[in-house]
Amino acid sequence: MITELVDTSLGPIECALAGEGIPVLVVHGSPGGVDAAELMARFLPKGQFKAILVSRPGYLGTVLGDRLTIDQQADLLAALLDELGIAKTAVYTWSGGGPAGYRLAARHPDKVMSIVAFAAVSQAYHDTNLTAVTRLMFTTSAGRWLMRVLAAHRPKQYIAGALSSEGNLTKEQLAAQVAAVFADETKRRFVVELGPTAEQGEDRRAGYDNDLVQFSRIESLELDRITAPTLVIQGTADSDLPPAQSYFAAEAIPGAELLKLEEGTHLALYTNVDSDAAQQRVIEFLSAHAS
Repeated sequence: MITELVDTSLGPIECALAGEGIPVLVVHGSPGGVDAAELMARFLPKGQFKAILVSRPGYLGTVLGDRLTIDQQADLLAALLDELGIAKTAVYTWSGGGPAGYRLAARHPDKVMSIVAFAAVSQAYHDTNLTAVTRLMFTTSAGRWLMRVLAAHRPKQYIAGALSSEGNLTKEQLAAQVAAVFADETKRRFVVELGPTAEQGEDRRAGYDNDLVQFSRIESLELDRITAPTLVIQGTADSDLPPAQSYFAAEAIPGAELLKLEEGTHLALYTNVDSDAAQQRVIEFLSAHAS
């Protein structure tokens, strides 16, 4: 993947383009970056969609600067579209990318043709899922090294840890999902390659810390102002984002469609037993509203 720093009227933003066809702005979560966005968009057929991959402010090559608020970040995404000469785009957002994606649609409705929001923050959010062990593994150099060793040499154990930390699954459900993901090369690669994009090293720390501050201050994203057709996807066993956040968005956005993935973790769109069908639904939804 070749990235570039695009100068916009609101400052620079790291960006990469993949594929040709219907434009889809891919907004990563917290942590993340353009590398996470590339993984998110990998299931979109490259001959049918042009994925616009970005690093939000504070992640990788996009400096945080004074672009702190959710609205500032939404406006930055709009400025990027202007700079790229893209009049209108679909928006695909996951987790902590939800607020910026939703506000882009509310503040710049003329630029958004449709929205797919997977387990996306829609209300005030306080991170309660980061245990002491998780902090050690993702925020220290020793922990990040150990995670990479596990991914390389004990992938099944690594997958088990990822699914366990991202979902409220019974022991039996977890074992079944780990076995299924490990047996599927595409799903296995996704989980293993996603790990490094969630690390909280120096190149992602500013963005992550700012996200937590901004998300805790959300009073309203004015979801009722969104006019673009919207598909909300949520795993029912997600322990990272309370499913109620997605259910709220589906109720608040006029005409929104809600797709629940039973026993789905925060990674459900990529790892669930129904993930292939869910991804096909996303492709059909984006294609149907490409205007």
